[in-house]
Amino acid sequence: MVGKETSVEEPLNREPPVEDLISSFITKENGYDRNHGAIRHLSPSTHRVRIDGLVSTTLSLSISQLLTDFPQHEITCALQCAGNRRHTMRTLLKEVDGIDWGDGAVMNCRWKGPSLRDVLLRAGVQASPSPAPKLHVAFASQQACQDATWYGGSIELARALRPDADVLLALEMNGRPLPANNGFPVRAIVPGIAGARCVKWLDRVTVQARESQNHYQQRDYKILPPQAVDRAAAERFWDAAPAMQDMPVNSVIARPRAGERVRGEGGRVMVEGYALPKGDQGPVVKVEVSGDGGQSWVDAVIGEGRGERWAWVLWQAEVRVERGKRRFLSRATDKGGNVQEESPEWNLRGVGYNGYGESRDVEVV
Repeated sequence: MVGKETSVEEPLNREPPVEDLISSFITKENGYDRNHGAIRHLSPSTHRVRIDGLVSTTLSLSISQLLTDFPQHEITCALQCAGNRRHTMRTLLKEVDGIDWGDGAVMNCRWKGPSLRDVLLRAGVQASPSPAPKLHVAFASQQACQDATWYGGSIELARALRPDADVLLALEMNGRPLPANNGFPVRAIVPGIAGARCVKWLDRVTVQARESQNHYQQRDYKILPPQAVDRAAAERFWDAAPAMQDMPVNSVIARPRAGERVRGEGGRVMVEGYALPKGDQGPVVKVEVSGDGGQSWVDAVIGEGRGERWAWVLWQAEVRVERGKRRFLSRATDKGGNVQEESPEWNLRGVGYNGYGESRDVEVV
């Protein structure tokens, strides 16, 4: 349980070891936490969410209303930090600016609550699949943050109104009310999109003509061009670079870990990990694994998560290798045909890294 000891100066940011993370398809405990300020502790009996902006009727909804006045939907969805795997970009490419996330800034959970579409339609938003002009849905939380007095993010209204996009105002996580550190009593869940847009402790939802103007939409969580070599050079690129939305197709090797000593049973090593689709292009349909640095590949067996559009998949592969130091790689393909790339372009904030999953210097005996 997370107490009230977190602060703006020392927000809660943590991730589990990836080998522990893949021990369960559903992340039940000890998932990652990413915060820019203190954990908010709100009362469900008094908290309300305001729905306003370009709607015909402004709403002020209690948690009880969100629970009882709208159909409840449940989805299994992976939520990941935009900076997941930043450490790999930092060590394999070059230095980046941000928390040194490993491979564990992701969790796969069951989320339940009313659909954002239903709530917006109740407020009188037009149910057009392609609103014109392009409109946005901005989420806001009055969480005092390190770089702003509140936290916000936005998605396109068209995404919010798609029945198959499954965007929720989540009240539950894994069959129980949201934990405080995961946004109790209500948060946005936008499947396939960077966790930065899935605003916790939600106070306000606004339909508007432009993106959220919050710091974390405009001056962070963007893939800047390689010319932005440091903070000073980045200044001229922030306004032009698009805010991150869809996360890329990705895979990670959880076992064996880099530098581990493993026994090759019959000349084979069991390799295990997780994989994620790009944005709304799921599910993951193939994971390939190499034990010789990419010269040859074998198909992994996809276990839990097969066929799930928004979830990760857990996979394993028996790879034939010779004794000695070995470099294992993984690459994923999703239903949309997106294939994990060997090495993406470097960016200053180290976000969206999806180079091959890798475990180096594994000693096979």
